[in-house]
Amino acid sequence: MSARYPIIAITGSSGAGTTTVKDTFEKIFKREGITSASIEGDAFHKYDRAGMKAKVAEEEARGNAHFSHFGPEANELEILESVFEEYGRKGTGKTRHYVHDEKEAKVLGSPPGTFTDWRDLPPSDLMFYEGLHGCMVTDKVNLPRHIDLKIGVVPVINLEWIQKIHRDSSSRGYSTEAVTDTILRRMPDYVNYICPQFSLTDINFQRVPIVDTSNPFVARWIPTPAESMIVIPFSNPRCIDFPYLMSMLNGSFMSRANSIVCSGEKLDLAMQLIFTPLIHKLMDAKRRAS
Repeated sequence: MSARYPIIAITGSSGAGTTTVKDTFEKIFKREGITSASIEGDAFHKYDRAGMKAKVAEEEARGNAHFSHFGPEANELEILESVFEEYGRKGTGKTRHYVHDEKEAKVLGSPPGTFTDWRDLPPSDLMFYEGLHGCMVTDKVNLPRHIDLKIGVVPVINLEWIQKIHRDSSSRGYSTEAVTDTILRRMPDYVNYICPQFSLTDINFQRVPIVDTSNPFVARWIPTPAESMIVIPFSNPRCIDFPYLMSMLNGSFMSRANSIVCSGEKLDLAMQLIFTPLIHKLMDAKRRAS
């Protein structure tokens, strides 16, 4: 962790909704006049699309049907940790982009399924990471030790699958069957590497639908915010003013001593109320350390 060069990490699996949280942070940064150096977890995959397809086939031939992006072997986590370490020490580092589709290809200048070249991060007040592995700990890396604010995005699993199927089908052109196969292949790595990270975060946001999601593979619609509740647990509840939050979030309540529950329609407001003072603390510590 670094007072002079703080790092914020959003961790969640594919389809979890981390982009929604990222959008809220960007609003706060713009309003507060904070510049951020953003990095994406996809940038630290080990293989491009063709390389990953070949590696999956190779692993399947060896009897491993569960090789996936969720596991450490498919990612450059040691490089990611070195970027975190360098940024926390000097406020510098490098990143790249993974190009998902034709729309991104037109902007980034690289074909879909490939990486852009590595580039220097711009001068910034803080680093913002969004991806699968912000709180990953293995025998080789310990990423959360570098992070000043760790946030998990964790819908209940049926909702997560619905969101992934709809996203990958509508915006990335995959069939429901192909997305389902990916979900099944990733399941051991989801259990072993994704879930444990949410015990290391400072705050989690878990979206819980209040409509039927019992068969996510045939669901025609993603539950709306009005059809969801948000469970927000805090690792250190003593730092949170729960009476204030409940007074600002109409209809909210505490389900446990460290958790608040609110309507899905209040998610953006809840994040604004929770994150803004935490970012102020990081910026105050940064000014004192400079």
